[in-house]
Formats: sequence, C-alpha cells, structure tokens
Amino acid sequence: MFAVDLHAHTRFFHGRRGLGDRFDPYGFRLLAWAVDRRGLDGVATTNHDYYTPFSASRVVAIPGIEVSTTRGHVLVVGPDPPAETVALEYTPLETVELAHDRGCVAIVAHPFRNSTVAELEDVPFDAIEINGKHPRTRPLVEELAARRDLPLVGGSDAHYPFEAGRAYTVIDADVLTPESVVEAIRDGHVEARVDEGRFDRLLRRGYRAVHRRKHPDDALVSPTPGLGAPPGDDADETDR
Repeated sequence: MFAVDLHAHTRFFHGRRGLGDRFDPYGFRLLAWAVDRRGLDGVATTNHDYYTPFSASRVVAIPGIEVSTTRGHVLVVGPDPPAETVALEYTPLETVELAHDRGCVAIVAHPFRNSTVAELEDVPFDAIEINGKHPRTRPLVEELAARRDLPLVGGSDAHYPFEAGRAYTVIDADVLTPESVVEAIRDGHVEARVDEGRFDRLLRRGYRAVHRRKHPDDALVSPTPGLGAPPGDDADETDR
C-alpha cells in the first residue's frame, strides 16, 4: 500500500512560463519535502497544461499534467503524459483518448468547481477526484462516481507546499511506479482519503476566503454543481 497525492503543482503562480520553468525544480523540492512530512510515499506533479520530469527525491514523483479542456480540468497521470497542451484546445473526450494512447489515466478534477466535465456520460474517464480544497463535496462526488461506476481518488490541488497531502490516494500495489498507479486506478484498487485535522480545516477556510475575494461574482449565485463555488463552500467551518 502506498499513499500518493495525485494532484499537486510545483509553482506558486500562473503565467511567466520562462520564470516558472526555472523555478519548478525548487518548487518540486519544496513540494516533495512537504509530502514527505505528511508521511506520503509519492506525489503526482500536475501543472496546468505542461509536464516537467523531475528526478527522484524524498518521495516518488509520478508524471502528470492538468489539461484545461473545453469543459473543465482533467488530470492525465501515468508514465508518459503529454509535454504540453494548449488551454481550451482539447475536448474532454480528446483528452481521455490522448491519455489512453500514452498509457495514462484520465481523472475528472474537482468536478464541482468551474467544470461541467462530469456531465459527459459517454466519456470513458478512469476515476473521479475528491479535491482537497473542497471536501464538503464528497457526498456529491461519491454519488457521481457510483453512478458512473468509477473509482474515487484524492488529490490536494496544492499550489503551495504547505497545502500538499490534505487529500491523497491509497494505492494498492506491490511497488510504486507510474505504471502501477495507472494499473491500480484502472482496476479500482484505490481509496480516496482526506485529512481533517485542525490545520487542514483552517487552511480550507482561508482558501475559501481568498477564492471569494478573487471571484466575488460567485457569492452572487446560489451554489450550482459545476459552476462557481462548490456546494457547501460558503458554510462556516466552525460547525466541523
């Protein structure tokens, strides 16, 4: 059994690709340190629309990319993700086909945050994510996964190292490799976990406050699966 954060980023910012490329190796070291401190065995580096290979460090680095499809984000994780994609160029179906052609799995990322990917019943995704930023959506995600007969995986969606590991996936495998991760997900030998410690609750509460300041229009619309803030994310964290 191995514990792996299947959704994490190595930079603190978007844009400025040249600067980001130079920063990414340092960002990965910080990310790996944080994942190791959490007691996890590995982390998938899923930067937005590009993949950078990283050398082995404290933990196993699983290759990945977060593809910005025409309907929302899809994680492509496995031994050979595409090096780069253009945002809004691929449909979800094209992204899944690309993943499968390269020996990877395609995972629906944060299905209830600014995404309508999960509405596509005919797209053969491999798993659905419980996102560490929105654990309150877990019942909705579980219902969706059951309806689609797909396994659940967990990922923190960390953009800063201290966010890493707040959600992760238990992988039932003899060894931890990109190939074994793909096989375990396809066979359903995975389990999503969410950390519910006080630090993680405060972190999510802070994230929601920042998100509302960045996207004030979300507060004007009643929570709707797929658009705006996820259902329940306006609730007071003190009730937990």
